[in-house]
Amino acid sequence: MPAASTAQIHPSVVLEDDVEVGHFAVIGAGVEIGEGSRLGHHVVVHDGSRLGPGVRVDDHAVIGKRPMRAARSATTSAADLEAAVMGADTIVGTGAVVYRGATIGERVLIADYATVRERVSVGSESIVGRGVAIENDSTVGARCKLETNVYVTAYSTIEDDVFVAPGVLTSNDAYLARTEARKTAFAGPTVRESARIGVGAVLLPGLEVGSEAVVAAGAVLSKDATGGRVHVGVPARDVRAVAPEQLRENGG
Repeated sequence: MPAASTAQIHPSVVLEDDVEVGHFAVIGAGVEIGEGSRLGHHVVVHDGSRLGPGVRVDDHAVIGKRPMRAARSATTSAADLEAAVMGADTIVGTGAVVYRGATIGERVLIADYATVRERVSVGSESIVGRGVAIENDSTVGARCKLETNVYVTAYSTIEDDVFVAPGVLTSNDAYLARTEARKTAFAGPTVRESARIGVGAVLLPGLEVGSEAVVAAGAVLSKDATGGRVHVGVPARDVRAVAPEQLRENGG
């Protein structure tokens, strides 16, 4: 299907074969959209964004949005961000926002109303669930699953094959927005490969969750979680080893 007559498409846009563009979509200068991609109604794709083949962007989603910066914001300038890049066969849900400077791998699902901020990378075949927020300067590996309403704070690292249950919260500011020292000490958590975080858990700033560790539902992690161990409670404590059959090396 050709672009809807109500769409606004800059003359410099490159649309490969069989691209569908919905009503009232807006596509900015220099955008590239790969073969067989589909853009829903009221989608906005900002200047320079690059969408691979087979990408689907649902109604009212925004790709390549430039970040806002408050006068008192502690974050760095967003000047000179690279264009947003979407890998082949990725799906972006209704109302989702992917910022300029984000790099999304192939076959990723970004569900309805999720937000992926600037200088974020998401690896291939990962799932970013409904309402998830991934803040700036964070990395999410391949084949991860971030379920509904997960909050990934800025400057976080999540390695490959990590599972994060709904409602998990992370933090990067040990000073709770007081004193200038906080500006040099921002650090989100680092979650190593194949770790699992239970529903409603809280990870405090700068902590490391070891490979194959489990942080149980409702736990508050106030110190590093040892790889291959289960951590429960408030504050979380190491209670036992992860069952052998649940380890990925054993087919878990």
